[in-house]
Amino acid sequence: MSSLSRELVFLILQFLDEEKFKETVHKLEQESGFFFNMKHFEDQVQAGEWDEVERYLCGFTKVEDNRYSMKIFFEIRKQKYLEALDGHDRAKAVEILVKDLKVFASFNEELFKEITQLLTLENFRQNEQLSKYGDTKSARNIMLMELKKLIEANPLFRDKLTFPNFKASRLRTLINQSLNWQHQLCKNPRPNPDIKTLFTDHTCAPTNGGRAPPPTNSPLMGPIPKAGVFPPIGAHSPFQPVVSPPAIAGWISSTNPTLPHAAVAAGPPGHVQPPNAGNAAFLKHSRTPTSAPGMDYQSADSEHLMKRIRTGQSDEVSFSGATHAPNIYSQDDLPKTVVRTLNQGTSVMSMDFHPQQQTVLLVGTKVGDVSIWEVGSRERLAHKTFKVWDTSTCSMPLQASMLKDAAISVNRCIWSPDGSIFGVAFSKHMVQIYAYNPTGELRQHLEIDAHIGGVNDIAFAHPNKQLCIVTCGDDKKIKVWDAVAGRRQYVFDGHEAPVYSVCPHYKENIQFIFSTAIDGKIKAWLYDCLGSRVDYDAPGLWCTTMAYSADGTRLFSCGTSKEGDSHLVEWNESEGAIKRTYSGFRKRSSGVVQFDTTKNRFLAAGDEFQIKFWDMDNTNVLTIVDADGGLLASPRLRFNREGSLLAVTTSDNGIKILANTDGHRLIRMLESRTIEGSRSEPVNTKPLIVNALAPITNVSSPLAPILERSDRFPPSVSISNLATMDSSRVADVKPNIIDDVEKIKSWKLPDIVDPAQLKALRLPDSMTTGKVVRLIYTNSGLAVLALVSNAVHKLWKWQRSERNPSGKSTAYVLPQLWQPTNVTLMTNDISDTNPAEESAACIALSKNDSYVMSASGGKVSLFNMMTFKVMTTFMPPPPAATFLAFHPQDNNIIAIGMEDSTIQIYNVRIDEVKTKLKGHQKRITGLAFSQTLNVLVSSGADAQLCLWSIDGWEKRKTRFIQAPAGRSAPMVGETKVQFHNDQAHLLVVHESQIAVYDSKLECLRSWFPRDTLAAPISSAIYSCDGLLLYTGFCDGAVGVFDADSLRLQCRIAPSSYIAPSAASSSTAYPLVIAAHPSEPNQIALGMSDGAVYVVEPSDAEPKWGGLPSQDNGTLPSIPSNTSLSNQPSELPPR
Repeated sequence: MSSLSRELVFLILQFLDEEKFKETVHKLEQESGFFFNMKHFEDQVQAGEWDEVERYLCGFTKVEDNRYSMKIFFEIRKQKYLEALDGHDRAKAVEILVKDLKVFASFNEELFKEITQLLTLENFRQNEQLSKYGDTKSARNIMLMELKKLIEANPLFRDKLTFPNFKASRLRTLINQSLNWQHQLCKNPRPNPDIKTLFTDHTCAPTNGGRAPPPTNSPLMGPIPKAGVFPPIGAHSPFQPVVSPPAIAGWISSTNPTLPHAAVAAGPPGHVQPPNAGNAAFLKHSRTPTSAPGMDYQSADSEHLMKRIRTGQSDEVSFSGATHAPNIYSQDDLPKTVVRTLNQGTSVMSMDFHPQQQTVLLVGTKVGDVSIWEVGSRERLAHKTFKVWDTSTCSMPLQASMLKDAAISVNRCIWSPDGSIFGVAFSKHMVQIYAYNPTGELRQHLEIDAHIGGVNDIAFAHPNKQLCIVTCGDDKKIKVWDAVAGRRQYVFDGHEAPVYSVCPHYKENIQFIFSTAIDGKIKAWLYDCLGSRVDYDAPGLWCTTMAYSADGTRLFSCGTSKEGDSHLVEWNESEGAIKRTYSGFRKRSSGVVQFDTTKNRFLAAGDEFQIKFWDMDNTNVLTIVDADGGLLASPRLRFNREGSLLAVTTSDNGIKILANTDGHRLIRMLESRTIEGSRSEPVNTKPLIVNALAPITNVSSPLAPILERSDRFPPSVSISNLATMDSSRVADVKPNIIDDVEKIKSWKLPDIVDPAQLKALRLPDSMTTGKVVRLIYTNSGLAVLALVSNAVHKLWKWQRSERNPSGKSTAYVLPQLWQPTNVTLMTNDISDTNPAEESAACIALSKNDSYVMSASGGKVSLFNMMTFKVMTTFMPPPPAATFLAFHPQDNNIIAIGMEDSTIQIYNVRIDEVKTKLKGHQKRITGLAFSQTLNVLVSSGADAQLCLWSIDGWEKRKTRFIQAPAGRSAPMVGETKVQFHNDQAHLLVVHESQIAVYDSKLECLRSWFPRDTLAAPISSAIYSCDGLLLYTGFCDGAVGVFDADSLRLQCRIAPSSYIAPSAASSSTAYPLVIAAHPSEPNQIALGMSDGAVYVVEPSDAEPKWGGLPSQDNGTLPSIPSNTSLSNQPSELPPR
């Protein structure tokens, strides 16, 4: 098949996959033989669909093709045979033997006889080679690992395991480009082409008037302005336009054949012609005048035009490819310090800073109240409780709803772009618009019975140069209202679930609205009543909000699924695809996560009682702030326009205001103005205290003396011009800061001291000798492997049972200390000159748990994990191996840290040292690969870190770890390293500290032993989900830290997991900690006295570091300057 035909098959495969024709996709993969879908193959194997497995394979290879193919089919049929025997289905086993396995008899008669003899056994596990056969699921997984290796090594599968990398909806794009090209060739191109079929070439039928000449180029006329772009054809995916219209065009999709698409002359932003004018265009150039001279299409200029069209060159502005300003900001630009606390008195539902008066905050509450705060002076400038202004205009559904239940909540409140009015959307039908003047006076402007049910969101927009109000509601509609008279202008109907949010915007001369519904659908609308142009799924498929960056060039969305999984993403507008997904959310968020953007650079979201910040160009969390504690689980938050202040909601029905340096300066200046005004004009400035739960008939009267004072509202202050203002008053006048923080009650960190507070299990061992120097879980999570200082390995396995149906390790079921019969213990080779107890031990387990590599001062041994037999030994000392790490892409390549401070890159298969790395001064104590960064990081007893490139093994960077205060530098001592799950952040462990470094070996944060955890650190490791950090101490305690911030979440005292009898005999402590591969809250502790414990939280508190009880009081604020000390304050768990 030709190359173009092959590529066409890939395009069709992509199209079928996007349209969810799954069975057809796999059928075409099999029949064409171009792409072997490993994921589909794995799913079929794990499901035991053996006929489908072989049928799919036969599209790529046959049994007799080569030895790899023969082995693949043999392994599959053998597994099918063993499963029949395990199910005591002898008849089926015989059928498989005769029909499927006999074909292999001619190649290996002895093997076939041995397989046949299994029929005579009561349990085929009586055969020594099959004695370790587990359950069906684990056996299939083990076989699958082998099959993948065989397939990857099979030359028949070469170039068939990777799907080509091309943009989404490529086939649709090509068809759309073809339609545009055909339209360019029309003798009389119509502005409204009627595309009814793709089966014939497109031509525009002539109109009743005279025929217009074809497009042309002329030295007098200049280049041909581009013709309009066809609206993409298709209900589900956009088409990439030939030229580059504003980015929304890439999202817009319509099945309406009469949608105008002609180019129009550029108008002012926000101006869109009415639909009947035929001008709702996406491009800003006008069409070639009909009076232009004709030209033959075969001319050179025409060919040049064709080339431009084919290559998609354009003079248009493409927002999707817009470049962004370089990052000139730092974390200090983020508002992270609490400067004000406001007591709203009722749960806050929505907030918005005034667009010009940077310290004026609009607040809506759960009981329908609306307040305006001046955060600098902590004054509540206005307060309105909900009431219907004109009951005669209320619809019958609204009246019925209010009679049934009078409770009402604010769903959203927002300022207009100029701050002259603000809108409030309520949980029942209503929208109220208030007029606001610079003196703080509020006036009723509009009351609209907008939707049946709740009004879930409200926004302002400027279509046709007119300020409008956009609302959405439970009635599945989006509506647009005139902001002056309240007349309804548009109704957008197309969602199949209540509409959760709206995001109006414009690009070039196109005005549009994005909307999201609670079924996860995202739609886009033009102001033309022609229906939605976009139908996409938001991540999480539930409640999602969308927002643009301040400069309008980047689109983001944040949402939470019904299961509590949160998603913050940036969209590629031109393709309608997710550009990047930001990480850092905890699983099972409590409530819907809210977010905001600032400075065209940062994102912030409220999650897990904290505020998390991201750089827009980096998917990893930039920093986390808890605002001195007391936040909601999923707090609402809002930046002011310049990003100098951040408002965030608290659990006690209040609001905290966080500030950066500019925000501090702004607050101080406003304070000084307020103080000077109060000295010269003694007016009572005490803020109005209102009982939010009681109705208020007239609020304006008692507020009048306050609202009349103009000095309450200084002119619009911009951070950029603060430096030019007179700041002498700030220095001379001490701000009158009211201490509104109540006396802090005593608060204790969760401290687990009693065995009843957790579940700990000491693993059975009749020969406890020495100390546990290395400890790991198997990758399956079914066993724990320990290496003791006497060079002996111990393996504990959990069995499936009613109490433990998964067979995974647990502290609730006793495992077996396991070893094969008639086989000696797995014991490492030891040095003749140096006892094993005094040698550095190391261990590494293969990804499929089939073999383990280990050393205890002597040769490196490779053991079979099933038989405990030594497969080979290598690397005799001196120097002795001190650390082992498998290459992430090749299990045959091992990085071996040596006692002489070198690192040897060793190929086990060919028994050859590929290269030797030199950079340390003392023995190697840690190695960690990052496949994402393509690097190896090494650490040594010299407390030095080295960064090596995997490609050429050259050294990129070195760095000594930072010494804590009071310790001399450079330090020495065993230093361990481990990459986080994100493969970008590096954990560094030393007896003096735990620290997190970035990809450039820059220390981001660190923690030093102190207070209740003052003993030296013995070991530390990330939990499997990367959210926790378990740290062992030489006094027996274990600290559970937040992996992001290194804040201590709880302390596990040795008295909680070591039995009193064992504790009294010695001062045992965990030399090494292992983290379970799939249970983030389970750890295993290898102790200095040789014992091994498996530890989990109790049933009452399934996670470590639950919230402190009310008896503990509120959280004290412990100021911290991480830039100076790299030691964040210890705050309670989130």
